[in-house]
Amino acid sequence: MTDQALCEVLEATGYMANGEPAHGVYLDEDARIKCQAREFSPDALWRSDSALTVYFKNAPEVPSKEEVAQWHREIWNQGFAPLLWVVSPQKIDLYNGFDRPRGTGDADTHRLRTFQKIKNELDDLDAFAGRLVMETGRFWQQTSAVNRKNSVDRQLLSDLSALECDLVEVGMDRSGAQGLIGRAIFTQYLIDRQIVTEQFLKGNYDHHTLPAILRSPFATKRLFDWLRETFNGDMFPLEGSTTPKLEHLLRVADFLEAVDPNTGQMSLFPYQFDVIPVELISSIYEQFAHTDSSTPNTNSENDVFYTRLSLVSLVLDEVMEGLTGEETVLDLTCGSGVFLVEALRRLVNLRSNGDKPSRELIRCTLHQQIYGVDISEAAVHVAAFSLYLAALELDPDPHSPQTLKFEPLIGKTLIVGNAWDVESTAAGKAALTQRGTTRKFDIIVGNPPWSYRGKKTTAARRTRGGRKGGHPPRGESIDFVFRATDFASENTRFGLILSAVQFFSLSKTGAAASRQIIEELSPVTLVNLSNQSDWLFPRSNMPAVVLFARHRPSRHDAITVVQVPWTPAGAQSHTFEIARSDIITLSLADWRRKPEFLKAAFVGSCRDLSLLDRLMSNHLTLGEQLGGLGAKLSVGLTSGDKSRDASRLHGLPFLTPKDLQPFSVPELGHFDAAKAQWPRNRDIYRAPLLLVKENLRRDPRPIVAVTDRDTVFTDAFFGAALPFAERETLHLLAAILSSSLASWFFLMTSSSFGLWMQRIKLRDIERLPIPGLEEALSSKAGRYLVQLVRDLQESSPSASDWRVLDEAVFDLYDINKADRIVARDGLFRASWQWKAGRNASAKAANVSHMSDYARKFLAAVSVWLSAANQRRMRAEVFELPEHAPLRVVRFVLEERSESPEFPELKVTRADGDLRDILDQIGERLDVPLAKSLVGQRELRVHGHNEVVIIKPAARRHWMGVSALEDADTVIVESFSGTVV
Repeated sequence: MTDQALCEVLEATGYMANGEPAHGVYLDEDARIKCQAREFSPDALWRSDSALTVYFKNAPEVPSKEEVAQWHREIWNQGFAPLLWVVSPQKIDLYNGFDRPRGTGDADTHRLRTFQKIKNELDDLDAFAGRLVMETGRFWQQTSAVNRKNSVDRQLLSDLSALECDLVEVGMDRSGAQGLIGRAIFTQYLIDRQIVTEQFLKGNYDHHTLPAILRSPFATKRLFDWLRETFNGDMFPLEGSTTPKLEHLLRVADFLEAVDPNTGQMSLFPYQFDVIPVELISSIYEQFAHTDSSTPNTNSENDVFYTRLSLVSLVLDEVMEGLTGEETVLDLTCGSGVFLVEALRRLVNLRSNGDKPSRELIRCTLHQQIYGVDISEAAVHVAAFSLYLAALELDPDPHSPQTLKFEPLIGKTLIVGNAWDVESTAAGKAALTQRGTTRKFDIIVGNPPWSYRGKKTTAARRTRGGRKGGHPPRGESIDFVFRATDFASENTRFGLILSAVQFFSLSKTGAAASRQIIEELSPVTLVNLSNQSDWLFPRSNMPAVVLFARHRPSRHDAITVVQVPWTPAGAQSHTFEIARSDIITLSLADWRRKPEFLKAAFVGSCRDLSLLDRLMSNHLTLGEQLGGLGAKLSVGLTSGDKSRDASRLHGLPFLTPKDLQPFSVPELGHFDAAKAQWPRNRDIYRAPLLLVKENLRRDPRPIVAVTDRDTVFTDAFFGAALPFAERETLHLLAAILSSSLASWFFLMTSSSFGLWMQRIKLRDIERLPIPGLEEALSSKAGRYLVQLVRDLQESSPSASDWRVLDEAVFDLYDINKADRIVARDGLFRASWQWKAGRNASAKAANVSHMSDYARKFLAAVSVWLSAANQRRMRAEVFELPEHAPLRVVRFVLEERSESPEFPELKVTRADGDLRDILDQIGERLDVPLAKSLVGQRELRVHGHNEVVIIKPAARRHWMGVSALEDADTVIVESFSGTVV
């Protein structure tokens, strides 16, 4: 039974409510079972939907530093626990679970904060790390010390990278060094898990420990020979016939004993392989596989590369929901098997229905339901060994001698071969065909190659036989999806990580291929991960998207689109936060009609789609408007290999990227190069010129200017030349292109900006809808904009100037009040491509932001209410402390004749803390709000003539466009009677 003192702390911080554990909280034996540590036994734990865990340990007496350090070391090795709470009689100590252990009594170095068991300090604890703070991700904005950069996965792979470097420096070839390290780590894993015991080692190799064995080449050879035989030759990677030199073995032995190679001093070896997840062991191969063998190894953070376990969980959580456990799984590019290992664990859990699985069930699942293919023989060997380890981990009695011997996987269910013709091999035919036809699998998962490797690779792909659809121009990940369909039935579920570029490409082949895949596999969900690229795929030059197909009942005529936003929590904890407003449904018909809608659905909302549709339907594009004037937008000069004559441009003013300012072209130097790779036609440099800079400067507004001098510009610019009689047209276009409306449009439709590049392309600019130029120039707004641009050529635009320009552009397009809100917020959303903008999006909304949100919500609802003109709605904004993880707004519907004394908007200072407010509102509406708020979920709770909206505090949840969307949803829910 949970100790009363611990219960009081859990109640004060929201992990318990009225004596019952909150969502995700486990007590006593349930907590200890879920922990699965070596010696540490928590009294409670909270686990988020993304598997992040907070451990609570009740200590009747203040524990020693050594004891706490041991607890900390164990949870650090698990890799998913950012916090350890130690609750002793007078205080609560919080420890950083991601902080690397350094010594046997180093507890104090990992302590974040200490709180006394008094009311005001318990309130502070709740504000710092209470359940709502953890659920909403607010915790991560309050401390930068808790960070994945020191977690076990990053540290182990970094240390192994350094060890590899050491071995190479003392004369070992890189592949040999990787093989020795891998075998040593996997062997230590078996020893730590007591699958291979000290008695066994002593009896067979005359030493109790692996480091001692490694100091004897003879004993090492015998041990490695036994492992090769026991595990069917599936060791890491394929071994040669000779034992490594003694100096190399000694270096690895020193590593396992934490001996500093420079000083010879021993320190704490922090790793406990009986606690570290098997999937992390698998990822060691991925780390090595991405090492550049042509350059010396380094120990930099950027060298750590592997498929994050959080991404594996995201894919399998979705694609395996609601299964029986009898399903078969295929990964056509399985690599070291990280997806297969986790799929095995989940299938065994499903088949055992919560009971302890038998060895027979585990082995049956392994040998009959898990299949993988990879072109790398070394990777397949690691996948096999990783699956053996996972099966041993699941085994009810992994210590008996007979557990170590497995039937072979390689050549049976793990196939070395090219995914494109694997059935033609003997092993592939046996595993992947039945009665002469391709075998069908229930689940297909994986992370196929999706980086672009040049035009030669694209040409080779086009000669590949058996291809069903067109070839996207950049990368081959969609090719693998088509290939995977050969192994799929109409009910097969897909969960594949792909290049996002191919889905947003507006090339005919790219759009056709992605549309064909989605239509063929419908219903489809696409999850955009481009905002997570910095930590998820740090070495890739493309963003990622996850394609889910047939995994949930859904509309077959629509795509579900999910945008995973950047958040401090995601960046620091390497997890994903998805709110309800990050999910949108796009009909296939709308996507076919306007391919730009897919990108807009990812980064925008229904209101954005509506505005985009109107603009694109009512106006010609910039490219079409220029074409009507006999002009076009052109790319500038490329210096390159200087293979062509450029003398015709000699002496002209020469514009470089650093020269152009908003609306202004300064005095320039002259072009004096004799040659250039692409000098371009002389006519594109003739004045008057509209110039647009390709790269955006820490700001989503494009830099645009007009010059009256013939000017050579580089390929960092796009330019359009018109006759002098059309100079006013260029000034007008400069104003439009510089506006927040243009920034919003580029965010919604660009194939790269808003995904993976801070620049706009020529095709993006050409598609911008432009009002009829002749009519626009004669309008009041058009004339004003032309004069404004001329004035701004003489001085830098101020914030006020930008606001005036934006409003004039809105007037020019005749955009209504609601759509102006959408476009203005588009500028803010576009700024999230830079660090400052991202931080601003995550900063807590203040009373001013909340009041602005409430007014826009009321304005949207009033349009609907005005039809009957009998009722009105008023708002109550709750003023909460900045550190509060949530914000609350209440809207009340009332008769117009009633309560005239109530203002339209009232700010109410909170009486009590956030949980008190939620309890008070929940009691009135008969909804347990504190319990209902889970993760990043946004709540709209309807009562009699009122609705309460509760969302995380981050500014991005309380924009004007959010108010419009929320108002639309509330109106729909009011008609349908929905209570959310």
